Amino acid sequence: MSTGSTRQILIYLFVILSVTAAFISLVLSNKLAKELSKEEQSRLEIWALATENVAIKGERTDLDLTLKILQSNSAIPLILYDGNSGEIQSHNIVLPRENVQNFLLDKMTKFGARHQPIRLEELNQILYFDDSYRLKQLRIYPYVQLFLIALFMTLALFALNRSQRAEQNKLWMGLSKETAHQLGTPISSLTAWVEYMKLKKADQQLLTEIGKDTSRLQMIAERFSKIGSTPDMQPADLREVIDNTLTYLEKRLSTKIFFSLQLPDHPVVVSLNKPLMGWVIENLAKNAVDAMNGEGVVTFSLVEKGRQILLDVSDTGKGIPRSKFKRIFSPGYTTKERGWGLGLSLVKRIVEVNHGWKISVLTSEPGKGTTFRIVLPIQ
Repeated sequence: MSTGSTRQILIYLFVILSVTAAFISLVLSNKLAKELSKEEQSRLEIWALATENVAIKGERTDLDLTLKILQSNSAIPLILYDGNSGEIQSHNIVLPRENVQNFLLDKMTKFGARHQPIRLEELNQILYFDDSYRLKQLRIYPYVQLFLIALFMTLALFALNRSQRAEQNKLWMGLSKETAHQLGTPISSLTAWVEYMKLKKADQQLLTEIGKDTSRLQMIAERFSKIGSTPDMQPADLREVIDNTLTYLEKRLSTKIFFSLQLPDHPVVVSLNKPLMGWVIENLAKNAVDAMNGEGVVTFSLVEKGRQILLDVSDTGKGIPRSKFKRIFSPGYTTKERGWGLGLSLVKRIVEVNHGWKISVLTSEPGKGTTFRIVLPIQ
């Protein structure tokens, strides 16, 4: 099993265990809250019954005597309403300095909506009560716990993702630097051979094509060297980058491949790195050619819309299922038997990390083709 798969399994296991722990905590807390609520109600019913018995057996009905019995409770907020006198008395409730009567009437309504009031029929009194402060804490606690678990999970996953990305960045940098280094020796040798062939007056057309390929190799080495470092960004006409890249590719692709350019008549100047942006255009073009099995039309459309520039690359290939729109940019994902799955991953990295733009699959339909869109700001 690969390291990536193991990490993915551990992430899923961590999430499942966290959610399970939170769910169990919520269930147990709710169960305890219900039991405590029943216990508090039972206690009030006993107090109410005791109050009623004392009042009935006593010489007179006295609210002070009633409240004295009820004051053995020091946690449950309650209000006692006397139907005979209309008097309202409270316990364990913080009262305002003004409009106390209206305040208690409002509390009675709220208490009555939450709990069924206890009626003292013999005394024509009604006892309204609410949850104790401890019970309210117990009800809120699971949700606070859920929030803290969710916060912890978010931070942990964020840290894990940052660590994974840092690891990938190191891998990219190492591979890129090593590739650029390995290309350096044969490129130097080819350059020397070209100069030697010029002295021997070899075929000029052949020398020109070899020179182009050698220059191409030098540019590829430069691209790889820039992956691991901050690229030099310069203002450039995006139309020229597209045109120069496709001009080189046209002579080296099947004659059944056609490039359609829908570019503005005026320069589209943006801040970019030419070698890296040329690599993006080349990879998108080659990806389109692979999707069309070497036959079809690849369209490059450049449009200015508001404060943005939209570069769309469309093909007439086999298309991509919607479920794989994001997955195709992941390193290692490929539909080719011998593919490495790095082309679109490199494109995404160059576009989003090196240039700060956005790339996505705009549309795709199996059997009809795909359109990739790059969104960049107008300078």
